[in-house]
Amino acid sequence: MKVVNLKQAILQAWKERWSDYQWAINMKKFFPKGATWDILNLAEALLEQAMIGPSPNPLILSYLKYAISSQMVSYSSVLTAISKFDDFSRDLCVQALLDIMDMFCDRLSCHGKAEECIGLCRALLSALHWLLRCTAASAERLQEGLEAGTPATGEKQLAMCLQRLEKTLSSTKNRALLHIAKLEEASLHTSQGLGQGGTRANQPTASWTAIEHSLLKLGEILANLSNPQLRSQAEKCGTLIRSIPTMLSVHSEQPHKTGFPTVHALVLLEGTMNLTGETQPLVEQLMMVKRMQHIPTPLFVLEIWKACLVGLIESPEGTEELKWTAFTFLKIPQVLVKLKKYSHGDKDFTEDVNCAFEFLLKLTPLLDKADQRCNCDFTDFLLQECRKQGLLSEASVNNLMAKRAVDREHAPQPKAGENANIQPNPGLILRAEPTVTNILKTMDADHSKSPEGLLGVLGHMLSGKSLDLLLAAAAATGKLKSFARKFINLNEFTTHGSEESTKAAPVRALLFDISFLMLCHVAQTYGSEVILSESSTGAEVPFFETWIQTCMPEEGKILNPDHPCFRPDSTKVESLVALLNNSSEMKLVQMNWHEACLSISAAILEILNAWENGVLAFESIQKITDNIKGKVCSLAVCAVAWLVAHVRMLGLDEREKSLQMIRQLAGPLYSENTLQFYNERSVTRPLPSGTPQVCREKSAPPVTSISLVSSLPEHAAHLLTHLITHILAHIFTR
Repeated sequence: MKVVNLKQAILQAWKERWSDYQWAINMKKFFPKGATWDILNLAEALLEQAMIGPSPNPLILSYLKYAISSQMVSYSSVLTAISKFDDFSRDLCVQALLDIMDMFCDRLSCHGKAEECIGLCRALLSALHWLLRCTAASAERLQEGLEAGTPATGEKQLAMCLQRLEKTLSSTKNRALLHIAKLEEASLHTSQGLGQGGTRANQPTASWTAIEHSLLKLGEILANLSNPQLRSQAEKCGTLIRSIPTMLSVHSEQPHKTGFPTVHALVLLEGTMNLTGETQPLVEQLMMVKRMQHIPTPLFVLEIWKACLVGLIESPEGTEELKWTAFTFLKIPQVLVKLKKYSHGDKDFTEDVNCAFEFLLKLTPLLDKADQRCNCDFTDFLLQECRKQGLLSEASVNNLMAKRAVDREHAPQPKAGENANIQPNPGLILRAEPTVTNILKTMDADHSKSPEGLLGVLGHMLSGKSLDLLLAAAAATGKLKSFARKFINLNEFTTHGSEESTKAAPVRALLFDISFLMLCHVAQTYGSEVILSESSTGAEVPFFETWIQTCMPEEGKILNPDHPCFRPDSTKVESLVALLNNSSEMKLVQMNWHEACLSISAAILEILNAWENGVLAFESIQKITDNIKGKVCSLAVCAVAWLVAHVRMLGLDEREKSLQMIRQLAGPLYSENTLQFYNERSVTRPLPSGTPQVCREKSAPPVTSISLVSSLPEHAAHLLTHLITHILAHIFTR
């Protein structure tokens, strides 16, 4: 019934003489969303109506051409519909079909499931069979015309058929699709032949066998043809068809070895496991492999880029994707700069890099996938970065970009509005690299002179995915250790507050809390070895280094919940328990934050004991955990870290209440309590000529300020959740 309605809609369009775009609009109104136009056989219905008379209906053909151009119908459905036309005596109809094929046969593509891609291969095989039959019919008519004394009969159509046949087969991509169709046919043959007791009653027509028969028949007809140009063209097409079954065993462009899995594995391992490592060891390892395997430099560089592309495409979204982006766009160009020194000359290496990119541009599907993943022109960003590093000349970059632009015209385009507002990660990473340098310079300043300005910088670092971008850029450029060291110094500076004012105390608390969270995030993302300094005799170990070594759960680390650092002064523990048991605000002036972080474990143990002995009810525990999360983020992280170590030392029947407390700390706030200092301040937006100021008045913030309620608490809470989730992943690991 749908097909009848479809034909009625086409006839109505023809009777009312709709233009092609009017027809498309009305068709979408007539038929609801859900079923695709291919399921409704739109291409076949249009061709059937257009080819009723001795000449094609131009209006209905215009509808089909519009449907093809606007991707209403797939190429496979159009090719299948064309291959069903078999009245080759109607010259005008045949010519119209050949013109339609000419619209897209040199840029066939399919954006869908694997079955749809295989469908395109089969449809192209059917279209090739149809072209051969059409060519043979035209050759027969030409031969009959020669015998009758009218040589012009059939010659024009034969020339058109051979031209379309040659154009279709001259594309390596099209021949590869035909080869896939042949392999798929053989696979289907085998599966159907072995099934159902060996019966082949339902076996489809052997399309490749039919093509071979049609090719043989065409050769016999053209053997007597006197026109050498047409005969030569037909022989060329025959040679291309016969070469299809042996495509996998022939490498016409590069007869030598082109794949080097050792290089590929080495780059993937470095990008996955050692982003923070120095570039020189990687350079030496790559050069050793290159010499041992006698790899030509262009293919060597090509293999490095291929590994980067695969790693980036396959990386999980989020932090890992940013790591691979930084590795590809920041670290690998530096590696190539060092490899350049091993070359005989700058000019030779530049030519080799250019040659490697020429090879890379032939891997169109890989580059298209990278463009989709990065939401940008991946090659453009990469070429520009190589130009900045002196690996490519300006002329080479322009030439390569022009070639890639041609291929991108046929690449799958994202839907209108899709990812339109998402900035591509390569651009963000490249902009983050100089920002890292600026932040390092800012962190070198005296923290006591402008703590408010420093707080503004940290607030911007926590916004969105800025922190992960900056850390990835720092890791890829070898600056992460210096980055972490400066934040450890900041954290250590904020642990004590001697002779500070009431105004300065909350700023110091914020600086301690944010630097603590950021350092925890660095350790979780890149490993604690990035945080730890080299041991030096007599030097005082900063608080955060001590805490992360003794308290932070990590893979393969056994923590001792009875470590002396978890047993601070009992007076401080009692005052902290009393504070957590009510909703009063913490005393900020001259607060030693490192002592609070170390005391929280003993306070939690006291609270757990009181709960297990029935002194405290669950509602009280819920209030206490809300207070912990509502006071300072770092206290919640320290509490969960100690509870994880504590739970791992308990028997299965003793863990219930500890696990419940962990769940309370990991969950959202149940009360209206919010982070204590985050609600009390507003930070002046940095102005071009001024330094950020901190204003205590919550009720009347300045016009030029942004409230920390809408910036820092949201980002700090998000980072807190991430940190606790990561810690809990180690709760039962050994």
